[in-house]
Amino acid sequence: MNDSSWGAPPSAGQAGYWGPADSGPAQPAPGAVPAGPAYDAPEAQQTRPMPIVPDVLAYGGDQDDDRGAARLSGPSFPSEPFPNEALHNGTFRNDTFRNDTFQDEAFPNEPFPNEAFQTGGLPAETQNPEPMPDAPQPPPPAPQKKSAGRDLSAAIGVGVGLGVVIIASLFIVKSVFIGVIAVAVVVGLWELTSRLQERKGIKAPLVPLAVGGAAMVVAGYVRGAEGAWVAMALTALAVLVWRMTEPPEGYLKDVTAGVFAAFYVPFLATFVAMMLTADDGPWRVLTFLLLTVVSDTGAYAVGWRFGKNRLAPRISPGKTREGLLGAVLFAMVAGALCMHFLIDDGVWWQGLLLGLAVAASATLGDLGESMIKRDLGIKDMGTLLPGHGGIMDRLDSLLPTAPVVWLLMVVFVGGG
Repeated sequence: MNDSSWGAPPSAGQAGYWGPADSGPAQPAPGAVPAGPAYDAPEAQQTRPMPIVPDVLAYGGDQDDDRGAARLSGPSFPSEPFPNEALHNGTFRNDTFRNDTFQDEAFPNEPFPNEAFQTGGLPAETQNPEPMPDAPQPPPPAPQKKSAGRDLSAAIGVGVGLGVVIIASLFIVKSVFIGVIAVAVVVGLWELTSRLQERKGIKAPLVPLAVGGAAMVVAGYVRGAEGAWVAMALTALAVLVWRMTEPPEGYLKDVTAGVFAAFYVPFLATFVAMMLTADDGPWRVLTFLLLTVVSDTGAYAVGWRFGKNRLAPRISPGKTREGLLGAVLFAMVAGALCMHFLIDDGVWWQGLLLGLAVAASATLGDLGESMIKRDLGIKDMGTLLPGHGGIMDRLDSLLPTAPVVWLLMVVFVGGG
């Protein structure tokens, strides 16, 4: 029987359902009535129907006994049944398929590596995979060194330059040193008022502050403490009047900031000018500068090397208690040496007390400046001095220390 007619509908010209296409009763004449069905009973009885053969032989059952009639076998089907792992996760294992087709040898003895099917197929080179070279590992990060947070070379160079100018003016012509103080005061006032206006919108009048600040320094050198106080009062009055030329909005905060700036920068700097009026004035000023610098240096050196416990984390996270102890020790030793060798009638134990006071006032002044900068949200008051920031970033320890040293010098050895 032709396999192409299996289960297909009879085509035109076929006489019967299972009958041969080339045999059957003669076609009736046109217009004649058919005599009966397409095939007769005797022929149907003599024709045996084709047995129904299943598409796939069933696995198991009675036919899988010792008769073995329907057992899957042959070159494409090994005699061993499929292992249970073959249907793991709903698919055949790697050893049954390669690239979704049967292999030439259906079931090789060596299974395929599981990695072959992670990408949906098995490349040819994975039949004998070579070990992949290890990916290059990034080099381990170099251990970080402690950093001072500034350019030390620039800071040292600027510090040495300022020291030369100060020492030369201090011991050659005193009036030149007074001019250096006045210039530092004016620049410091400019930095402070500029940052207040930029960060807080506070307009402290710079003109009366600058003129009054310079006059305050000169008055302290010429007339002493009385002249400094008078100049301070006049400067505050000038700030109040100057601000009246602008609209009244913000008047109170502007004049308050102006009076604060006049006291904080020029008035405290006036005590340096008053120290210079003594007979050994240059040596007193030098002692004041040395003790303040040594205190800051001791705090930095000890704190950088041994600092672990923070002194005031909310104000200045970089300062530690160990650094404060270093500032005290360095300043006391330097104070004893300076009072013994530089100051007339000075005694070493006075230098110990002076060094202790300088370490305390310098630290408080540094913290006060840090408080102002933290409130303003800035790191430095300016950028005029490379490695140091601005003038105010160098005056932060000096300004509050000046009246302390002046007072102790007067108590220990007199006004001179």
